Amino acid sequence: MAYKNKVYVSMDADNDLRYYYLMKAWKQSDYTSFNFYDAHDINNIYDKSEASIKAGLQERFRKTKVFVLLVGEHTKYMYKYVRWEIEQAIKRKIPCIVVNLNGKRSEDQNRCPALMRDNLAVHISFNAKILQYALENWPEFDEKCRKEGKTGAYYYKENVYEKLGMY
Repeated sequence: MAYKNKVYVSMDADNDLRYYYLMKAWKQSDYTSFNFYDAHDINNIYDKSEASIKAGLQERFRKTKVFVLLVGEHTKYMYKYVRWEIEQAIKRKIPCIVVNLNGKRSEDQNRCPALMRDNLAVHISFNAKILQYALENWPEFDEKCRKEGKTGAYYYKENVYEKLGMY
């Protein structure tokens, strides 16, 4: 089943942009069921001032239903935009999926930005199958957790990965 809502992807664009492009390639491939509607396709930002960029990003957030944070080696040090994007997702109560680029299937205390470690989010490894699963299942579980007042890091058990053919 293809995920039909807008997804906002945040990352360290200097070091991890290739992973974002790989996600876009998964979406284009005829060999995978991976799909997402990229919030970054909504509007192009041409003015390079910080205020204009953030105004354009605000517009993207208004259309966003899921926030995906790609966590690489340097992500926790990104303050200008990544931290601001995390703050926007939290403020707007957007379901958050944290994707560990190092393959870790649970919260990576060493790489995950502190602001996201305390936030309600599911932490997964970087793979099309588990990301598609999270896009399809996490938003509903996130809503349930919020109603129950739950916060913090969640992760999928190994049997979910095995069911998806990931050993």
